[in-house]
Amino acid sequence: MDASMEGLLETYLFETNSLLDGLDELLINAEKIGDFSEDDVNEIFRSMHTIKGSSAMLEFNFLMEIAHHIEDLFFYIRENGIDSLDQAHKSELFNLMFKSTDKLRSEIEKVENNEPLETNIDSFVAEINGLLDKISGKVSDSPEDKAPEKASAGTESVPLNPDDAPHYIHVFFEDGCGMENLRAFMIVNALQERELEFIYYPNDIDSNPDSAEKIIEQGFYLGFRTADAREQAVRAIDQAQNIRSYETGERVEEPAEPEPEQQPASPAETAPAAANTAAAAPKAKSEAPAAKKKEAAPHGAVKQDLISVNLSKLDALMALVGEIVITESMVTSSPDLQGLSLDNFNKSARQLRKLTDDLQDISMSLRMVSVSGVFQKMNRIVRDMKQNLNRDVRLTIIGENTEVDKTIVDSIGDPLMHIVRNAIDHGIEENVQDRIAAGKDPQGEVILSAAHTGSEVIISVEDDGRGMDTDAILAKAARNGLLTKPESDYSQKEILSLLMMPGFSTNTEVTEYSGRGVGLDVVKKNVEAVGGIVSITSELGKGSCTTLKIPLTLAIADGMEISVGKSIFTIPISNIRQSFKATEEDIILDPSGHEMVRCMDEFYPVVRIGELYNIPDSCTKINDGILMWVEASDKSYCLFVDKLIGEHQVVVKPLPPYLQQFHIKDSGISGCSILGDGNITIILDVAHVYAAAQGIY
Repeated sequence: MDASMEGLLETYLFETNSLLDGLDELLINAEKIGDFSEDDVNEIFRSMHTIKGSSAMLEFNFLMEIAHHIEDLFFYIRENGIDSLDQAHKSELFNLMFKSTDKLRSEIEKVENNEPLETNIDSFVAEINGLLDKISGKVSDSPEDKAPEKASAGTESVPLNPDDAPHYIHVFFEDGCGMENLRAFMIVNALQERELEFIYYPNDIDSNPDSAEKIIEQGFYLGFRTADAREQAVRAIDQAQNIRSYETGERVEEPAEPEPEQQPASPAETAPAAANTAAAAPKAKSEAPAAKKKEAAPHGAVKQDLISVNLSKLDALMALVGEIVITESMVTSSPDLQGLSLDNFNKSARQLRKLTDDLQDISMSLRMVSVSGVFQKMNRIVRDMKQNLNRDVRLTIIGENTEVDKTIVDSIGDPLMHIVRNAIDHGIEENVQDRIAAGKDPQGEVILSAAHTGSEVIISVEDDGRGMDTDAILAKAARNGLLTKPESDYSQKEILSLLMMPGFSTNTEVTEYSGRGVGLDVVKKNVEAVGGIVSITSELGKGSCTTLKIPLTLAIADGMEISVGKSIFTIPISNIRQSFKATEEDIILDPSGHEMVRCMDEFYPVVRIGELYNIPDSCTKINDGILMWVEASDKSYCLFVDKLIGEHQVVVKPLPPYLQQFHIKDSGISGCSILGDGNITIILDVAHVYAAAQGIY
């Protein structure tokens, strides 16, 4: 596939997925009300018309056929009014539309994965046509047969006769831009969204790839009833891409004599006429209008405010900014400058630091997207589960405009879906009477929220259901052999964390929706893969809450630099609870001989970094070093280090791939960074450090 086709396919996938996401949200909101509005019907019709045309251009026939028949269905509804449907038909229509968007999305995923599309769509088309027959009361003589004619006319109203469209625009695309018929079709869609009445030539651009050659040779014609409509179209064309130039004009009546056959015809007149199209080329006035270069037009400077950029380019930009930050730090911290009084240099260095900080903030903001896309998808999951489980529940979304790194947003979709499913399937009571007896609202509620806290985003899924029985969880973990200490030693937090251990669930019944605890180990693994942590809280009879703490970005992190011997490590600030000095008298030993220290009326295990990594010259006496109380997910303990150097923002560098064979991440090392003096600092993974320490003690 050449570069132009790859770009075209990326545009198609982005636009189609955006349309399907918008349709899902529209359908969810409409179903809550129990009816479609006129705007809803028009929006669905336009979306399906766009998907049909763009899919036809790329020869995705399955997608084109589904969109085409749904378009026919909503053409009838739009012409006859949504009120012509009874409530039973509306319910069927909602179910069919959800099923259709699922079908379209599954085929789009096949396109993304370069898999063959489905070819047999007869049964699905029959289902769509069957509903159309029901609501129209006709089997064959239905507006369904008229809809294709409507669509092919290129307008959403009655097709215009050429005599009724005296005002025209003649568009020429840039030489060699490729896929001229698709580009013309995109103009047609833009004009349809403005609800303009027009005709166009060639009129088969959405079904005939050969029409691209006609457009290259003759240009693309648009005809309008009024001059005002034409001017609105000009404004839309000015925003289109790959337009070389265009000209506007009007057709005028020719004298009765001599006969038309005796008049010489211009090439612009003969080509459309020879094609016998409804959009025959306009006859020029006695003074032909001059062609308008798009870039020279007074309104040609109006451009779109948004552009789409490949994520790999943003990755490259972030890597480059990281190198600039490191280089700037190396220059300003050069040992050659120690002891020198350089006022001008220091002033320039401060200005350079400000500019690099601003550049870093801007480059990071380019990757930030809101979590609304992921959150809105949960509406669909709740809707489907309400119907399948016959459970009355509502989803409340808070903070959907919270922004996170694009890579992280893509990674949390599946974990969130699993948590929401568990909250409904095993959190909300099955029997409404049980909720009423407990003094709760008969309708269950799941609250999905997101909020910023410094360098982290906190995402929580809270339900007001039955809660979790910690005694039952502990007993089940004991039966499965997952306990590592006496049952009486487990706190409630530790018991709930057992749900995220591999092998906790022993469900024998396989259902569509996972039980609480089934797969939570996978949720934990996916969240920790992006530097986040998962925690669960619950109160029996009142509900549960699963919380995800996720870093804003994976590229740059706030960390505390520490030294152990001559080695320098960095611990993420988000994992640090407290730093304090201790004495030998504060240390006690547990029954296994492991060191523990008291902090905030609790005892926590002590992990000595020097012993864990066999670092020579590290502190061995508690009095000489410092303890750092750290926490990650369900792990909370104290690290013993030599001293704290200070808090710094570090550019996270991934470890080289060849180190993976040594399982270095299992040792508690998540990455590295370069300090201002050129030295390398190891970034510690607090959760894996504890696991590594348990393995050697």
